[in-house]
Amino acid sequence: MVPRWWRDTSVVAGWAVLLFVTASWIGDGGIRDLFAGPSDALTSAGRLSGLIASALLLLQVFLMARVPWIERTWGQDELTRLHRVVGFTSFTLMLAHIGLITLGYAAADPSQIWATIVDLTANYPGVLLALAGTLALILVVVTSARAARRRLRYESWHLIHLYAYLGTGLALPHQLWSGEDFLKSTAATVFWWTLYVVCAGSVVLWRIALPLWRSLRANIRVLDVHREPGDVLTVTVAGPGVEHLRAQGGQFFQWRFLNGAGWTEAHPYSLSAAPSDTKLRFTAAIVGDGTAALTTLKPGTRVLVEGPYGRMHPGTRTCAKSLLIGAGIGITPMRALLESLPQRPGDVMVIHRVRTVEDAVLRREIDNLAHERGAEYRIVEGHRIRDRNSWLPQHAQSWDDTGALLYMCPDVAERDVFICGPGPWARAVRRAVKGAGTPDERIHTESFEL
Repeated sequence: MVPRWWRDTSVVAGWAVLLFVTASWIGDGGIRDLFAGPSDALTSAGRLSGLIASALLLLQVFLMARVPWIERTWGQDELTRLHRVVGFTSFTLMLAHIGLITLGYAAADPSQIWATIVDLTANYPGVLLALAGTLALILVVVTSARAARRRLRYESWHLIHLYAYLGTGLALPHQLWSGEDFLKSTAATVFWWTLYVVCAGSVVLWRIALPLWRSLRANIRVLDVHREPGDVLTVTVAGPGVEHLRAQGGQFFQWRFLNGAGWTEAHPYSLSAAPSDTKLRFTAAIVGDGTAALTTLKPGTRVLVEGPYGRMHPGTRTCAKSLLIGAGIGITPMRALLESLPQRPGDVMVIHRVRTVEDAVLRREIDNLAHERGAEYRIVEGHRIRDRNSWLPQHAQSWDDTGALLYMCPDVAERDVFICGPGPWARAVRRAVKGAGTPDERIHTESFEL
């Protein structure tokens, strides 16, 4: 179980960064300049928005670095929400910074804006690079909007999203070279350079160096590829050093298979079986080019992994009883949890939400495991209710979401609840679970949406 103070410490650290940035602006006369005239006021406001945008952008990079104690503290689902809030806030403030600074340097005269833009770009160190970085970040933000995400292939979106690193690397250095708030104070200079080094170092260490070292140490290769009913594949990999990864049932890895051009793209797949000292297994639905490439995997293919990640594992459990609720391919970590959770007969219930029984991924395996461990396994089949956001099937539309849940699991408030499935469905389940009286600390969700 992750100590509560880990989360509290990360929150305090994040706010401390923003408070220091604001304090440095105040100490350099930021508030005074707000009342010194239109030009100074615009420039001062632009400085503050730029400082906060820079700090948030660096915090965003840190969140993307998959630092283990951050991952274990927040979990993928909450990190996803935090990622969106911090990202869009920093982007908005960055645009405000550009507009306010430009207008301020133009002496608050709109007719001088174009001349000011040319002057800033030509004569201020790093501003041209900053403009290029801003364009890269605009591309990332636009393609991260939900409407755009639905139209893009995952592989295309993933490649574009990596431009966030390029955009950050190009957009921020001009402040270190010419920004007053970075140069006037030794404390501010040390603070910003330290923040840059920590964030960049975290990416290099946790996203590149350690995953590569662990993968090479584990020496993982594809052992077997098994076709499940429907467009679903189960892939088993093995390596003599798998035990050093310290994975637990229910967690996920970012997987790369060295069998062709697609090896540069990592895909998140949850473990669908309890890991052993030498083997890992995941089950994936074929829904795009990346998953379709799994059908071409051959035994012996070399595998690189990042992880394990996520809080969907036995170590997050807070009480003896558990309810595992999964829909679609989201049932796979539940199958691994069912196998991994220490339990007595009656301690675990599995609710498997499917369109039809024939669509129930790993149904026979889950049924056998439930029988062996004395767990209850219930399949809820049918298309979702059309006229309301519900986790229930159409034929159960007369039930409210919480009432139906309590009917199936009357003691849900006394259990840890693990939820995995499509975003809207998972959120509907979470509302029902909270409505039944389950405390937040007992609700564990996993989402791969951004």
